[in-house]
Amino acid sequence: MAKSNKAKKKVKVTPKEKTLYGFPSWMSNSKTAFWGFLVFGFLLYANAIPNDYALDDAIVINDNMFTQEGISGIPGILSKDTFFGFFKEEGKAALVAGGRYRPLSLVTFAIEVQLFGLNPQVSHFFNALLYGLSCGILYLLLLMLFRGNRGEAFAVFVAFVTTLLFTAHPIHTEAVANIKGRDEILTLLGSIGALYYSLLSFQQKKLSLSVWAGIIFFLALMAKENAITFLAIVPLAYYFFTKASPKEIIKQVLPFGIATFIFLAIRFSVLGFAFSEPTLELMNNPYVKVENGRYIKYTSAEKLATVTYTMGKYLQLLAVPHPLTHDYYPRHIPVVNWGDWRVLLSLLLYIAMGIFAVIRLRKKDILSFAILFYLATFSIVSNLFFPVGTNMSERFAYIPSIGFCMAIAVLSYRYLKKGDKVKAFHQLRTPLMVAALIAVLFSIKTLSRNTVWKDNFTLFSTDINTAPNSAKMRNAMGGELVTQSQKPENKLKQQEMLTEAVGHLREAVKIHPNYKNAYLLMGNANNYLKQYDAAITAYNQALAVDPAYAEAETNLAITYMQAGRYYGQERNNLPKSIEFLEKSIELRPNEYETLRLLGVAYGISRRPSEAIEYFTRALNVRPNDPDAMYNLGNAYYNIGQNNLGEEWHQKAFNLDPNLLEKRRSAVKPQ
Repeated sequence: MAKSNKAKKKVKVTPKEKTLYGFPSWMSNSKTAFWGFLVFGFLLYANAIPNDYALDDAIVINDNMFTQEGISGIPGILSKDTFFGFFKEEGKAALVAGGRYRPLSLVTFAIEVQLFGLNPQVSHFFNALLYGLSCGILYLLLLMLFRGNRGEAFAVFVAFVTTLLFTAHPIHTEAVANIKGRDEILTLLGSIGALYYSLLSFQQKKLSLSVWAGIIFFLALMAKENAITFLAIVPLAYYFFTKASPKEIIKQVLPFGIATFIFLAIRFSVLGFAFSEPTLELMNNPYVKVENGRYIKYTSAEKLATVTYTMGKYLQLLAVPHPLTHDYYPRHIPVVNWGDWRVLLSLLLYIAMGIFAVIRLRKKDILSFAILFYLATFSIVSNLFFPVGTNMSERFAYIPSIGFCMAIAVLSYRYLKKGDKVKAFHQLRTPLMVAALIAVLFSIKTLSRNTVWKDNFTLFSTDINTAPNSAKMRNAMGGELVTQSQKPENKLKQQEMLTEAVGHLREAVKIHPNYKNAYLLMGNANNYLKQYDAAITAYNQALAVDPAYAEAETNLAITYMQAGRYYGQERNNLPKSIEFLEKSIELRPNEYETLRLLGVAYGISRRPSEAIEYFTRALNVRPNDPDAMYNLGNAYYNIGQNNLGEEWHQKAFNLDPNLLEKRRSAVKPQ
């Protein structure tokens, strides 16, 4: 009946309208869909806008000397390794093999600091906005790629579902809810934007658009080196989705090659040409293990098996993104071998994907393109070819997830639609409803995960339940508990928090026996607990790992001094007090308070000569301090040299006539 009614009305439609007959405008209208995905992507991460800085934000923003300088810090950002502004000294920035040169995101942070100060909410806002923009542009790019001989219905459906799943996918929370992840967002935005302009140039025969494609791609490379994988994606896109000749493809890829050459020239001029070997430090090289008390490299078989295992783990998280964690450091990812079924399953999956992609390459099967997109963009972060400093990370799946989502969209179109050829929207309702349901579940998980990135304490205290076997996770949780315990609002539960911190830090050094930072933090926690002997032991363990560990040496000296004061004041154990104070002064010979305490301790011990020696040294450190003069005067009185005692007292009163009144009202130290 419906057909006869339409026939009677003699409605004239174009072929395109026939193909899309019944499709809602929010799917078939590219502008509407673009803005819809932009807004959807932004709103998904809007609840992350109130969040504070967390995790690696300190490295690139709030503890980075260049970023904190605002616009004036940009020359430093462009001329140094990305981590230099945090470490502030040569050498440390290259702890990860090859160094890192990713200045673009830091430049945007510096501009934000210039305009808004250190404001994490502003940075979270721009992350969400840039993510939404990326999702909108991804839809336009996919629509452009799929249109042509594959039919308008296929193009609209697959582009829409791919972008819908990509936008909602919770595995992206690390890249978006963590401000530092902006390098990932800008890399994808620049890469797909460059490919979009390149295709426009090819279609419209405008050279200027190719130039813009090269410029945008250069910016993508400046955000993160991962963009270089698009040197493979671009020719693949032309091969699969256009009728361009090999000569035309080379012409379109040329701007990308020029941009890459310029970027690499700048990168090598800043970082040098040498690619250092991965260190044997476990937190920067996960492929080492402890044998006979020392670290050695994995065997080739162990490393390849472990890498293969993590490759399978990425596929699992893309399919079922739970549980998520920011930490996949040793030993959250265990040492595995080829006898592990998970390794073999992962290997079989990747072999099957590779074989399918190659076999269907000549047919220009879009599933082949989706697989090749995933493999190409994933290769650079897989640890197969380049060390990335950790076993795996969810942000590494950010760009490759496009290939995964594309494959799901194509499969749902092929196997869930009704009928062989799609002529109307109702034939795609079932696969679209399935995709919508998945997107809803993904969105719920994303919104929930965003709240976990509220701050370090929330992030660490949540993810410790997922990654309890990670040394870095244990260390981070212990360190954050120490920090939080010192806040006034946590005074009543300070002891409890510090005790818990020590427990986490002990677990960290069980996993990583040479974890010097864990020993440092353990020393700090025990210091606050007034467990001075345990604190001293921990600091000495840190120094045994790294004798040049300045922070551990400084904290050890402070702890010796505090232990000396404690044993003198509260335990009335002067020999032990003097023992600790002497050790402290060996490490920091010009520390006034330690010298003063030694003078007091020796004075009470009736060793006036030593008391005069240390009070004199204290006065040399603070030559205009009336308290130092008064103490020295007392020491001279104690040995019967009243003239010198009176002289130093008079000098003290001349500088501070109210000195005696202040000393009487003050709590006497010892």
